[in-house]
Amino acid sequence: MAHFTWRETGLTADCASLEAMAARFEEAAALMRRMADEGFQLERRNGGQRITHPDPAVFEAYGFVSEEPPVRQLTLLSSDDEPSP
Repeated sequence: MAHFTWRETGLTADCASLEAMAARFEEAAALMRRMADEGFQLERRNGGQRITHPDPAVFEAYGFVSEEPPVRQLTLLSSDDEPSP
């Protein structure tokens, strides 16, 4: 019988049918369209793809975890911003 091997494993690894795979792709596409409408962008860097958003609050509202180096993630407070003891 003619066949080919499906190599994508992240999004469809737990799907039991082609219908389930199609539904998963449709859900992912809807999410990507909503993210694009809310200002997320795709950047290509060093042969990879990054999804970015200029507003950290919007990024976090989606439940994403930033992959920036820790020093870039820190919010620095001036001495005037520090809470009183």
